[in-house]
Amino acid sequence: MAETFLLDIAQRVVEKIAHLFMEEVALAFNVESDLRKLKETMSSIKAVLLDAERQQHQNEKLRLCMWKLRDIFYDAEDVDDFKCEALRKQAIIPTSASRETHSCVNYSDFIGRDVDKENIIDLLMKPSEDPNIPVIPIVGIGGLGKTTLTQLVYNDDRVTRCFPLKIWICVSDEFDLSRLLKLIIHSINKGEKCDNLTVEALQICLRSLLNDKKFLLVLDDVWNENRARWIELRDILGSMDYLCGSKIIVTIRSLKVAFIMSSIHPYELKGLSL
Repeated sequence: MAETFLLDIAQRVVEKIAHLFMEEVALAFNVESDLRKLKETMSSIKAVLLDAERQQHQNEKLRLCMWKLRDIFYDAEDVDDFKCEALRKQAIIPTSASRETHSCVNYSDFIGRDVDKENIIDLLMKPSEDPNIPVIPIVGIGGLGKTTLTQLVYNDDRVTRCFPLKIWICVSDEFDLSRLLKLIIHSINKGEKCDNLTVEALQICLRSLLNDKKFLLVLDDVWNENRARWIELRDILGSMDYLCGSKIIVTIRSLKVAFIMSSIHPYELKGLSL
C-alpha cells in the first residue's frame, strides 16, 4: 500500500535525523524536546497518509501527489553520510562559534567529578620527558562537563601554587593563529596593545611576556582538525626560553583532534552513573 511505503521511508528519515543529532547536539544544546516533537509528528503523518490512501483512487491529483511525496522521501533518505555529517557540523558550529567560556568556577555545578579532578591534577603535576610542551586532552561529548571540570582544576590551590601564570582561552571553531596569540597576550597583560600586530610581532611580544615563567594554558572547546594550524601555535609556545614544567590542557569533543594535538593518551570523560 502507498501509505506503507511512505510511512516506512518517512520513519527512516526521522531516525536518521535523530541519530545525527541525539548524541552530540541534543546533549550539548538541549534539543531533546524538538526531537520528541518530530517523532510525535509521525503520528499525524500516518493519519494523513491513511486518509490519502483511502481517497486517492477517487482523486487523480491526490494520487500524483502521493507519488511525488514518495519521491521526496526517497531523496531525503538517499542523503549520503558525507552530506549528513556536513549538516551536523553546520548545526553545531554556529552555536559553538558564539559560545564563550571563562575560568571562574561555580562549585554548585561540580557534582560527582572528584576522581576526574584528581586524575587531571596528577597529570599536571607529573614530570614529562616530551620535548614539546605537554598537552593534556580532556575528551567527551557536549554536556558532560569538560569545561566545569577544567575550571575546578584551574582554580585548585595546588595548581595555582604549581603554575605561577595561568591562562584561559576559549577557542571554539575559529583556530586562527593571530587571534589566539592576541587572546593569550591579552590574558597575560590586559594593557598590552597588540590588535594591529603581525604574527611575527605577536610572537615576539608573547616571548617577552612568557620568558622565565612556568605557565598553565587552557584551550577550551577546541574543534580544529588541521594539524598544521596546531603545530604553528605549538612551535611558537615551544620556542620560549623557559618551558620547564609548563603544561597545556585542551577540552575537545573529538578523539581525532586529541591525537592531532597531543602524544599523551586523552583523558576520556564518561557520563555520570545514575
